[in-house]
Amino acid sequence: MNTPPSSSAAVRTEGSPLRIGALVPLTRPGWVEAGRHLLAGVDLAVREVNDAGGISGSPLELVVRDTAADPQRAAAAVEDLHRLGVAAVVGEYHSVVARTAAARADALGLPFLCSSAVLDALTERPTPWVARLAPAQSHGWRIYADFLLAAGHRRIAVAVDPSVYWASGTRVLREHLAPHGATVIELDVRELDPGAVCEALVDHRATALLLLAGHPEPAVPIVEHVRRDRRLDGVLIGAPAGQPEFPQWAQLLGPLGAGVPFLRYLPERFGPLGTRVGKALRERLAEEPSFVAFEGYDTVTVLAGVLRSHGPDRAGIAASWPHVRVEGTRGRIRFSRTPGIGVWQWAWAPVQVVDRDPSDPARFRIRHTG
Repeated sequence: MNTPPSSSAAVRTEGSPLRIGALVPLTRPGWVEAGRHLLAGVDLAVREVNDAGGISGSPLELVVRDTAADPQRAAAAVEDLHRLGVAAVVGEYHSVVARTAAARADALGLPFLCSSAVLDALTERPTPWVARLAPAQSHGWRIYADFLLAAGHRRIAVAVDPSVYWASGTRVLREHLAPHGATVIELDVRELDPGAVCEALVDHRATALLLLAGHPEPAVPIVEHVRRDRRLDGVLIGAPAGQPEFPQWAQLLGPLGAGVPFLRYLPERFGPLGTRVGKALRERLAEEPSFVAFEGYDTVTVLAGVLRSHGPDRAGIAASWPHVRVEGTRGRIRFSRTPGIGVWQWAWAPVQVVDRDPSDPARFRIRHTG
């Protein structure tokens, strides 16, 4: 760990705004819908904290930086937020981007509370500066693999757009499925167009196809081709990374996009806090809030609790992660050291496998929980 000479935020006068930074993908090629939901949750929680009197009389000031799914842009944003004297950084959706941001935060001694990125190896080594709310990929994707096994799938193809994140997901699936006699067949979407993907599914006698690739390209054209190929009528299409969660999926695919199971991190039933926040997010977004919006809200809720109890000193914030006990929208949040994960981890947020109901694509069905 590289700690700068001073691990505190910039000197503040009493009652002056307390700055926190937020990393969010708001422009392409980032997943803009996810970024919009994440920021909606973060901003709602900040406004509620300030409406309740702020932190010891000081309002929170949100300083937002668009990462556009670019790791180098995220690194520069962390440097900028550090110079501005933020007490901590929150957010980010894309795992590869969050990994770069976490590395810079660790080097600078700047607390980073990651909202949504799931890559297990968020840092190369254990760090006290970084904590995470989203479940690790290995945890969620094993639950997804259990869903596939329970549904009787043993020949599973993955349409992969090679990257660290997708390769990690493929490895989790293969390692969990192999002991049960299941086979994972990799199809490189850089080399295969949607029609060739269909031919490969027929050749390999696959019963399921998982979309481990970007949205809308190439995921949407692949779904369209598979759904319209009568030879593949019985093939399950899945998207563990959550592409069908957002309205654009339904807008682009219509009925073809229903019945595609994905992972989301919500409880089966919300308590009073989750119900209230869900209503506020629905009004703010003018659409159903995704789990990402709740992750954003919970992130600020946790950080506000830490700031109230430990103050804005950066070293104090980092030291507080193992002592967090905060009621979030999706359950009680606490952090621990989890084997194989170098950051302070909430183990775990609730995990569901969900799809859009073919009889009503605007409605979600819970298919499996873990």
